[in-house]
Amino acid sequence: MPSFTRIGSANAYDTALRNIMNRQSSLSNLQENLTSGKKVVRASDDPTGAAQAERAITRLARIETDQRALESQRNSINQAESTLGDVTQALQNFRELAASAGNASHSALERQSIAVQLAGFRDQVFALANRKDTNGLPLFSALGSAANPFVGPQALPQDYTFSGLPGQVASNEVSIPYTLDGDRAFMHMPARDGVYNVTLSTVTAPAHEIRTSGVTMTDPSLVTGSAYALNITGVDTTSVPGTTTVTYDIAENPNVTGPFSGSASYPTGSLVNFAVTQIPGLSLSIKGAPAVGDTLSIDPRPSIFSVLDDAIRDIGNAADSNAAMQAVGQALNNVDLGMAQVSSVRGQAGDLLNRADRITANQENRNIQLEADRSRAEDLDMIKGVSDFQNQQTGYQAALQSYAQVQKLSLFNYLG
Repeated sequence: MPSFTRIGSANAYDTALRNIMNRQSSLSNLQENLTSGKKVVRASDDPTGAAQAERAITRLARIETDQRALESQRNSINQAESTLGDVTQALQNFRELAASAGNASHSALERQSIAVQLAGFRDQVFALANRKDTNGLPLFSALGSAANPFVGPQALPQDYTFSGLPGQVASNEVSIPYTLDGDRAFMHMPARDGVYNVTLSTVTAPAHEIRTSGVTMTDPSLVTGSAYALNITGVDTTSVPGTTTVTYDIAENPNVTGPFSGSASYPTGSLVNFAVTQIPGLSLSIKGAPAVGDTLSIDPRPSIFSVLDDAIRDIGNAADSNAAMQAVGQALNNVDLGMAQVSSVRGQAGDLLNRADRITANQENRNIQLEADRSRAEDLDMIKGVSDFQNQQTGYQAALQSYAQVQKLSLFNYLG
């Protein structure tokens, strides 16, 4: 038997109208996607995609913030590295001028004039050590926040002090320190750096020549940081014919393992050149013709500024060429040690700048990856979007036309 389906006209019209409205809504959504360039305009469009896009955007914002901070850090370290270069140049100028003071033809007045010029370089180095960045923060305050990391000169024994907190802030995967360790660059520790100044007090008669080398460390673990006074107690030229024997005592202040004593022999009539090895962890050489009563003061120097002050004082106050040569020799030796420290910290600054470059490259790669993640989550494929819009538009037009045609059909129109 044939089956008949009875459909009410009102129901058919409502269904057709609802379909048309759905097509119109879909067409409107596709148009909104095309104009915005995104397939996820609101979270309800694709909750998962919206969440992925939001996470990517948050991480991109964090990278931008980290990069701004890194750029500020890079600028500070770059300025600190440049400042250490200026310090090295000033120390080199100081060294060259100090070396010229060793000329035996200079008078005491000329040496005093050189000392005045050396003081200018000392002031330059001290000012550079306290230099600040563009934000007004010290470049060499290390872990501290003192307005001026270096203070001095003050009363002995610690004539210059570091007001910051020694150490270096650790780098991480997105940042580098803002400052360098000024304590490591400009301050000295006896067991770490072995910077000592040796001054001479010689007997006035008979006139003789005596000088020392710079102090060198032989075993840092034995260095106590004490000061020492070496006194020539005897010069024996008779006990062994043709041989002169020099004896000496060494006092330690503060006394830790002293006092000490020693002796050295050399051919009579020649100049002595022997090493003093009794001081724990330290060694120096005595050259010339020592006399009974000669005294050597061996003092640890707490900073590069102290070394420069010693050179200025000893060169300016040198009574003769022997004293001037001793002052110049100590200055050259200790300035070289200070320049080595500055160069070491400058190398650390270079390493930090290289690390900043690597961080920037890594962040740029992460930025590209996150931007791709965000794009995949919310950006619209324009070719597909245009195709879908055209298909939806064609279907919408067909639905309108078919509805208009069907709406004209009725029994009365048919009978008419």
